Amino acid sequence: RQLHLMNDQVIGDTPYPFQGSGDGIIEGNPCYKDGGVWINKSQFFENAPEIAWSFDIGGNHPAQKWLKDRKGRKLDYRDIIHYQRILKILSETDRIMKTITITLD
Repeated sequence: RQLHLMNDQVIGDTPYPFQGSGDGIIEGNPCYKDGGVWINKSQFFENAPEIAWSFDIGGNHPAQKWLKDRKGRKLDYRDIIHYQRILKILSETDRIMKTITITLD
């Protein structure tokens, strides 16, 4: 729960640096390729977990939708930090979900 409340202490490091040169504007359709989430032809979040990009919640993909909702907009420092945290939260959620076992009587 604390992950989804974006508690900094629980999230910890977000090892997905924003790389490349450019204006930080989300162009076209952001995509996942070569281990990164690309927001335009020259800028991306490096080492992004593919599971975070493809994580599905009720038919939605939060990591994809967040960027698509900002298409044409320039990411500022706060946006970059926020998106790195989204990637970490989704990745950790997947890891935690895999540890849960359900026994049926």
